[in-house]
Parts: sequence; C-alpha cells; structure tokens
Amino acid sequence: MDNPAFWSAKRQAAAIKAGELGSRELLELYIDRIEQINPDINAVITTDFKTARRVADQADKVITAGEPVGPLHGLPVTIKDAIETKGLCSTGGAIELASYIPESDAPVVNSVRRAGANIIGKTNLPRWSGDIQAYNEIYGTTSNPWNLDHVPGGSSGGAAAAVACGLTSFEIGTDIGGSIRFPSAFCGVFGHKPSFGIVPSTGYLDHALGGTTEADVNVIGPITRSAEDLELLLGILLREEAPWKPDLAPPPESLKDLRIATWLNDDFCSLDDVVSEKLNEVVSKLETENYQVTQNTRPDIEPLAASDLAFKLIGAALLQSQPESGFSHRDWLEAHRSRVGIQQRWAEFFEDYDIILMPVCFVPPFPHVQEGDFFTRTIECNGIARPYVDLIRWTMLVGMANLPSTVPPIGLGSTNLPIGIQVVGKYGADLTTIRFASAIADLMGGYIPPPIANLN
Repeated sequence: MDNPAFWSAKRQAAAIKAGELGSRELLELYIDRIEQINPDINAVITTDFKTARRVADQADKVITAGEPVGPLHGLPVTIKDAIETKGLCSTGGAIELASYIPESDAPVVNSVRRAGANIIGKTNLPRWSGDIQAYNEIYGTTSNPWNLDHVPGGSSGGAAAAVACGLTSFEIGTDIGGSIRFPSAFCGVFGHKPSFGIVPSTGYLDHALGGTTEADVNVIGPITRSAEDLELLLGILLREEAPWKPDLAPPPESLKDLRIATWLNDDFCSLDDVVSEKLNEVVSKLETENYQVTQNTRPDIEPLAASDLAFKLIGAALLQSQPESGFSHRDWLEAHRSRVGIQQRWAEFFEDYDIILMPVCFVPPFPHVQEGDFFTRTIECNGIARPYVDLIRWTMLVGMANLPSTVPPIGLGSTNLPIGIQVVGKYGADLTTIRFASAIADLMGGYIPPPIANLN
C-alpha cells in the first residue's frame, strides 16, 4: 500500500529513522484522516493534537541531529480508553470517571512512550470494558467500519476500528473475555492476547477504584495491521522487572514442522454457517500447502463446564471493587482449583500439538443491540435465537487457561463482513502463535482496508 497511513508500524518507524518520512508529516496525515473518517465510525474519542504536534516536531529534530532513536520513534498512536494515560482523559467508558485525567501512565503506556511513540488520543469501549460492542453514555457508539449498522466487536472496538481505518500506527487494547480478539476479528485486523502475566496490566480501568492491581485473567496486548507489528510490540510491552521478566519460547525454524490441531465447531457452542464456512476454508488452504493438520481434536475438557467456570472467574475479577459481590474468597479458591485442573489438561494436549485453531465467535459481526443487558439479550444464529452470553464461550476457554491467542484477518464471510480465527498455543508460545497467524493471513489475503478508509 502506497499510503503511509496503512503501512506497518515497523515500516513507518524505519522510514522516519531514514529521513524518508517525517513524524509531523505522518501525524498530520492521521489527523486529517481522523477528521474525515472518525465522525462516521466514532472510534477515536479523545485527542490532544496540540501536544502531539509538539512531540512530533521534537521527534523530527532528533532525526535531523542524528541522535539514536527507539523502535517506535515518532509514530502517532491511540490507546484504548480503559488504560490510564497521563494527561489524557481516561474513563473506562464509565460516567464515574468522565473527567478523570491520570497523573501517570500505565506501565504499557510508559513502555510505548519510552520506545518513541507519540500518543495522540484514546479510543472507545463499553462501560468497564464489559461488552462485545463499544458504546457508553459518555461517548456514544462505535460502528464497524465495514458496515456502520454493525458492531466493531468489543471491548476494544474503537481500537480495532481505528487500526482498520488507518487512523493510528497501532493500538494497545485489553482482553479478559475476548476484548482484543473479537474486535480484531470483526474489523479485519491482527490482535494478540498474550500469555497471562507476561505484560504488566496495572493501570487498567475496569472499576471505579482504578487499576492499582492486576485483574485475574485480564491481559493487555497489541492490535495492528501486520503480524510483524504484533511481534515488535509484544517485545516492547513485556514485563521487565525481575524476577517476573518472561522467557518466551522461541518460534520454530520452520512453520511446516508445527503439529496443528483444529477445534472449529462443537455442540457446546455451535457456529453460524457463515463462520464455519470461512474457518473450513482456512483449514483447506493449510492442507493444500502441506501443513500437518489434525482436524476435530481438542483437550480432554468438558467445554461447557469450562466456559461456565470462566464466567465465574471473570465475574470475580470484574467485581473486585464491589463490597458485596456474592462471590467469596472460598468460592474463588474452589473455582481456581478447578481451573488448575483444566490448565493441566491443556498442557497435556500441547505435548502432542503445537497449535490449535479455534473460532473467535460463533456468529459474524452483528447489528448494534443495546436493549437489555449481557444476560438478557439474544443473538440470531442460523435463524435461531441464542443467548448473548454464548458470544464469549470460545474465547473464555483460552483466556481462563492463561494461553496466548493470536487473531489474523482471514477475509470476508458471505455477509461481506470480516471473520477471524484464534491461533492458540501453549503458555509462553506467543511468538509461535504470532508467526503462524502471519502465515494464515498470507494464505487468506491479509489486512485489507475497509472501503470507508479509502479517501479520495
């Protein structure tokens, strides 16, 4: 793509370092695009272009002076509004924090700043990141850039929509039940849910007391237009403090050596035909390219019971600031004991396989639905009304087990909306899932800008 707005962050940074692209030049390009495109999708909700211009000008002076620069030097970026960002209103989508301006950055924001990024704004989300959509009473509704009548996914919906439309170099999102994976799939971009704990997650606003502690299951990770950017950003975001600095498994020398399992449908949460057709197309292409694929296999767990357990664990994490949550510490210990058993089943499974491919969601992107709540809404699947909570059953199986999951774009389904797939690996195999997701994207056509992003 000739338009720098759509380049990978790695390519943008290289061009800035070489003096072929100015940081201020790239910033002005994104500001212009935000002003033209964002009114339709409502992805970027808070901006500080005055400060961003000053930072960009300084970044260009550093290049002119020939001084050493970081890997993200001069890149204009946005951050999900659930992550504390110094000097920018950070609300978590909740009216209680409508005027909250943090005095310090979350660790992940500090990491991207130190690497040279220029933070220009925040992106939309649901209240306390608690939905598969992106709307709240402060900033309104974010729409899917492929069809404005449909949701962009959530909770990092504004983040993925901004990346898809070329409004930012990359995004940083959060994921407790699928909040990086859903919007990446629904908007046709790359997203990575890291192995739990390898990226610091304080500064995450999921309740009124703020992000002073790390919530169980929740992770923070990147959303991008390329797999190489996922790998670049993961390296920048990794926890640095001893003794917690992670030692990730190296990627394989050859992806063709990977033992790949598929678990692409199941009676516990059966798929819409539109999704199933696209996922089967991925498998067919992998087999044509002579990858080692074993279809219809999974860890020795009871998936419905496991996903119900995940509801309990995630619910406990989200209710940590409530004085009477109805979930005692004894309850959590019992749930955690069951989780450890499930994690052991996953570990045993990964003795025989390196990757398992799974759905992100049982339906494709769906129309906006804001009546009712998470537990009373329904979603149509193959002409049948299904519980709204089923949306997160496939993603929770992975999250509650603390596993890494990468979502690559795999093209449009028959409804002309993006579909995604989870590339899941054992704990710490983040680089393997990213590399294999890249291979899948290459086979399926990779990132494509939505028509709304192509300005004349």
